[in-house]
Amino acid sequence: MYLARAIFVSAGLAIAQVEVKIQEWEVPTRFAHPHDPAVDGNGALWYTGQNSNKLGKLDPETGSFEEFDLDLAASGPHGLVADARGDIWFTGNRQGYIGRLDPVTREVKRFGLPDPAARDPHTPLFDKDGILWFTVQNGNFVGRLDPASGEVALRLSPTARSRPYGIAMNADGILFYCEFGTNKLARIDPKTFEITEFALPDGARPRRLAITPDGLVYYTDFQRGFLGRLDPSNGEVKEWVSPAGAVSEPYGIAATPDGVVWYSESGVWPNTLVRFDPKTEGLQKWEIPSGGGVVRHMVATPDGRLFLACSGVDRVAVVTVTAKSEL
Repeated sequence: MYLARAIFVSAGLAIAQVEVKIQEWEVPTRFAHPHDPAVDGNGALWYTGQNSNKLGKLDPETGSFEEFDLDLAASGPHGLVADARGDIWFTGNRQGYIGRLDPVTREVKRFGLPDPAARDPHTPLFDKDGILWFTVQNGNFVGRLDPASGEVALRLSPTARSRPYGIAMNADGILFYCEFGTNKLARIDPKTFEITEFALPDGARPRRLAITPDGLVYYTDFQRGFLGRLDPSNGEVKEWVSPAGAVSEPYGIAATPDGVVWYSESGVWPNTLVRFDPKTEGLQKWEIPSGGGVVRHMVATPDGRLFLACSGVDRVAVVTVTAKSEL
C-alpha cells in the first residue's frame, strides 16, 4: 500500500487534512489494458480487460483475482456495471453488443443493437427501475436495454458527431451524459427518453462526469484542462483550472458520498489523483504510484473508497481516504 503525500494545494484556500492511501494490484493477464472499473454488492472490484477479452474481479480484502473469458473473440469489453442480482453487464465495444455475465455459471448472454450504426457501445449504467442505459460514442447514440424483455431502444444524440461518452444519474433518477465531440452535456428523461442539451464554454470537451448529492454535475474537460460544474436547474457553468493546467487532460472522475469530487489528470506522468472540495473550492493532488497509465474511469463505493483502472500499466487500484483528525 502506498501512503500518498499531497503535492499540490490551491493557493489561499482552506484545504482538508486527509490521508490518502493508494493500493494497486497488477492484473493476472499481461497487456489486458483494464479500461473501466465497477463495484458489486459485495464490495469486489470488477474491471474490463479490453485487450485480453476478459472480465476480471478483485477481492480487495485478500488481493485474489478471478478472470472470466468472453465467448466472442475480440469483443473489446469497455464499460461494465453490476446489477442487483450480482450479474455483470458490459459493453462489447469492438463487436457492437451488450453482454451479461453470470459470475456463478460463467455464462455470457449477448444482446445485439438494432441499428448497425451503433457499432461501439461505450459506458453502461442502471437506472432506479433496473433499466440499463448506455452511450455509443462514434455511432452517436444513447440506448436503453430492458433486462426483463431484452428489448433495446436507441436514440440519436441531438448534435451530430457529439460522441456520447461518460454517463451518470442523479438522486432523482435523471441521467446525464457527456458529448465528448462538442462542448455540451445532455440530460435524459428516463420515462420519455427526451434529451435536453446544455452548452458549455467554447472549446470544452467533456469526457466523464459525476453528480454530487446536491444534484450538481461535475465534468472533466479533457481538451482544455478544467474541472467544470453544471447546474442543471439554470444552465450555469463554473470552471476551475486543473492543477497541471492546459496539459492535464482530466479524465476519470467520481463523487464520494460526502460530496467531494475526485478525478485523475491523465496528461501528466505520473498520472495524478485530484481532490476537489465544493465547500471550499480547494484542490489537492497526489501522484499515482504506478504512474496510472491513463485512468480512464473511476467509481466511488458506498463506503467512500475509490476504485480505479490503470490502463497502460495493467493495474487496478483502491483509494482509501481518512481525515487526519481521526488517525
